[in-house]
Amino acid sequence: MNKRVVIFLHVALWSIMFLGPVSFLRSGNMTPVQFLLFCVSPLLMMVVFYMNYLWLTPHYFVTGKHRYYLLWNILMVVSLGLLLHYSMVFAHEAFDVPSPRIMTRLETISYIMHDIFNLAVSAAVATGIVLALRWQHNEEARLAAEAAKTEAELKNLRSQINPHFLLNTLNNIYALTAIDQTRAQEAIQQLSRLLRHMLYENQEAQVDLQDEIQFLENYVSLMKIRLSQDVDVKLTKQVSDAHLKVAPLLFISLVENAFKHGISPTNPSFVHISILEDGHILRVTIENSYYPKNEQDRSGHGIGLNQVQQRLDLAYSGRYDWQKGISEDGNTYTSQITIII
Repeated sequence: MNKRVVIFLHVALWSIMFLGPVSFLRSGNMTPVQFLLFCVSPLLMMVVFYMNYLWLTPHYFVTGKHRYYLLWNILMVVSLGLLLHYSMVFAHEAFDVPSPRIMTRLETISYIMHDIFNLAVSAAVATGIVLALRWQHNEEARLAAEAAKTEAELKNLRSQINPHFLLNTLNNIYALTAIDQTRAQEAIQQLSRLLRHMLYENQEAQVDLQDEIQFLENYVSLMKIRLSQDVDVKLTKQVSDAHLKVAPLLFISLVENAFKHGISPTNPSFVHISILEDGHILRVTIENSYYPKNEQDRSGHGIGLNQVQQRLDLAYSGRYDWQKGISEDGNTYTSQITIII
């Protein structure tokens, strides 16, 4: 809370406490001496309040020294309660202020307990305010730390994607150079466009949907260069808002896995990618023929899928649905992500 607002609230509160009986003073129902005597009670409440607000609560209660906190408050509240009562009795006699009839011992104890109770309430209010302000400060610090942690995790995940993706792509180009140098040169051009997107767009928290789709199209084109004509590769898109912002490089790991596990050198294979966006609902569906790697092929170790899960949790927590699995006949693997942008 702003310090000026806090100061204003303190001044306003105590002004109300001290100036409450002014109307009686102006109407003649209260003498100036009686008004000053009335101010003694809120003055002692102010003492108790700020003793707790500035010293006892921060130094004892918050630090866990509750015994000292209670001891100091009991001594202070009881002492000031007695002081308040007997100072009033003395003032009434010294200034010849009209006073009620002589009170019995029980009534005296009752008045003293009433004053002690008011002082104790003042101490409790001060402690409550300090604890509330401290909780608010800690909560703001916690939220700021979580935001910083989330941003750091997103940057870390994006930095992990780059070498993982580059390793797979460079392996593809390396294999292609032994087959057709012309097609290898085309692959290098495709890679340069991919790198441009990764270097300039990957550092942003969000990118245009059309840029992310273009990135996937470049990747698919790069992969198709080294595939036979028998492999059915399709990328369809239907987008109503091309400038809709999305997290960068979110789907590339899924596309990589589709080509990794969906292509067989001997059997019919396919990879179908569908990108649909309508009314700020983005649905990306990837289907591929399923040819799982054997136990000896452990390249990647599922890093890509784990990164997709983490990035979805960080960027779209509570706003996405990810359905994935193998068809009943075991021939098709489908991964579908629906995001509310």
